Amino acid sequence: MYQQLEGLAFGTSFNITLDDPENKITEVDIDSLIHAMNKSLSTYIPNSDISRINKGDSSVVVDALFQEVFGKSAKIYHETEGAFDPTIGILVNAWGFGPGKPLNQMDQKTVDSLLVFVGFDKLQLKRGKLIKKHPETYLDFNANAKGFGVDVISRYLQSQGIQNYLVEIGGEIRSRGSNPKNLPWRIAIEKPNFDGSRSFQTIVSLQDESIATSGNYRKFKIDSLSGEKYAHTIDTQTGYPSKSNLLSASVIGSMDCADVDAYATAFMAMGLDKTLRFLERHDQIKCFLIYSDADEGLKTFATDNLILEN
Repeated sequence: MYQQLEGLAFGTSFNITLDDPENKITEVDIDSLIHAMNKSLSTYIPNSDISRINKGDSSVVVDALFQEVFGKSAKIYHETEGAFDPTIGILVNAWGFGPGKPLNQMDQKTVDSLLVFVGFDKLQLKRGKLIKKHPETYLDFNANAKGFGVDVISRYLQSQGIQNYLVEIGGEIRSRGSNPKNLPWRIAIEKPNFDGSRSFQTIVSLQDESIATSGNYRKFKIDSLSGEKYAHTIDTQTGYPSKSNLLSASVIGSMDCADVDAYATAFMAMGLDKTLRFLERHDQIKCFLIYSDADEGLKTFATDNLILEN
């Protein structure tokens, strides 16, 4: 008997479909997992471990959740040559995309002064404590925390003997087994619509896999003077919002959802050309990209290992 569990998590919603004939899993169970993750990793909660670290509290001993996300982030930071960087948060805040107060004037001098504090390689964990080269470095795992939350919930379901499920938090998804029709889980990838409407570009099937999508067509701001749109993905090399014709990156794989979540974020920062070269070197990753051509038309790219249902 399949059932639905719904609730709030990480500033968005979660939706779980699971085959649970004995009704083992309750929303209270899920809420307790989300609470533990928030206590460790939420930059929106003032007394969380990560918030205390960002405020300069060097006495914090982080838990296993924090340590795992830190390790995953370090791996993808190095693989993407810094395109994925959880220390970019100080600039995310400065540009007005994060929980912190934005700066009124973002000129080159200001950006350069903040870039000094950016770089995941300037952090290290020793005996459960985070050592920062610069006290001002701001750590923010929001780019892969939703995916990690999906993983934590999914692992709990499996520990309770649940073999068929789909866990979704804010669009990041992990699946196992089959859907209520005894078929693979089918997931729609959204078409970039700048007018706020919603439609779907294509559909993929998941076979014990995760999927995460990152896009810059919804989260953008408009300069009050120039009218120019600027995106929510910050280029870790320049410190400025990235300007790219890549509109959406969906990453699919048998790896954890936190991993595909991080890759999707990195690809948006890397842009189309760098992402295509990265995918050539990492053929275990399935990916679907949506980008605009010179005439502002929509184009798509899918890796050879990805089967689409149009």
